Amino acid sequence: MEKPFLYWCLCASALGFALMGLDKHKAKAGQWRIKERTFFLIALLGGTPGAILGMYAFRHKTRHGKFKWGLPALLLLQLGLLWFRWEYGTQLL
Repeated sequence: MEKPFLYWCLCASALGFALMGLDKHKAKAGQWRIKERTFFLIALLGGTPGAILGMYAFRHKTRHGKFKWGLPALLLLQLGLLWFRWEYGTQLL
């Protein structure tokens, strides 16, 4: 795996984790909230592991089906795509 891709995923995961914590804090304080689509956008951009870790570390959004099942499903899809890319590489081009 290329290093820039790995760094990108680590940064996106850190952002997803931090956003879960921030949104939990804001929810407790009754302040503005981060839109759900923002979480999924960060996850789509490679931050799924961090978003999932943040979801359970902060016990935030764990009752919402689209997060409880959607983020792990997205992670499995992303891992499948990575495996497919690793296995078949540029043979498809």
